[in-house]
Amino acid sequence: MILLTIPILRNHKMKNFFIIILAIFSLMAFKNIQKPTTAKFKVFGNCPQCKERIELALDVKGVKSAEWNVDTKILDVVFIADKISLEKLHLLIANSGHDTEKTKAPDNVYLKLPDCCMYRDNDNTHHD
Repeated sequence: MILLTIPILRNHKMKNFFIIILAIFSLMAFKNIQKPTTAKFKVFGNCPQCKERIELALDVKGVKSAEWNVDTKILDVVFIADKISLEKLHLLIANSGHDTEKTKAPDNVYLKLPDCCMYRDNDNTHHD
């Protein structure tokens, strides 16, 4: 056994103490494993450039994956809620120039999008 080869651990009490400390650290590490949260919500856009921009906006710590569907306008995002909030996800997307169902992009950012990405003037993707 490896524990017996460490000189200080030849003492029975020290070995038990060391095992208890290892168990505590193991439990603490296990406790910190966070389950991902999945969310789906509408994000306005038109084209593959929009898709790239929206998904890139969510390339941040706490987001495991983000996939935006050009046709349905639905974003599927998997994230760790302890690291990033759903509200922050909406804000990150809006700050990239894309409205979400909860957050409107600032006009000055939206107006810098390429013409093909101007969804507010497109009857097919305008807000409901």
